[in-house]
Amino acid sequence: MLTPDEIGGELGERATLVQFSSAFCQPCRATRRILGEVAGMVPGVRHVEIDAESRLDLVRSLGVLSTPTVLVLDRAGNEVRRASGLPRKADVIAALGAAVDNGS
Repeated sequence: MLTPDEIGGELGERATLVQFSSAFCQPCRATRRILGEVAGMVPGVRHVEIDAESRLDLVRSLGVLSTPTVLVLDRAGNEVRRASGLPRKADVIAALGAAVDNGS
């Protein structure tokens, strides 16, 4: 379970999209745009981006191996899904469905 202190932002009321990025990662920019759009479309969902290089402790403890890596958390902060690389919007929406169902 991840807390707001660990991710550096509040958890969403229904789910949270946590994105691990790095400064020179091209797919991270597109991932930021996709996750931002999805969070804007789905009520109660937040997108939080974490700079992997500045949070190596968290990266190691969670086993994040590459950027972008996206964690889908339920409203309690439990990891429901994880994906590396540039996600498809439809896949993010489907993963959110699982997080919302898990957290209710």
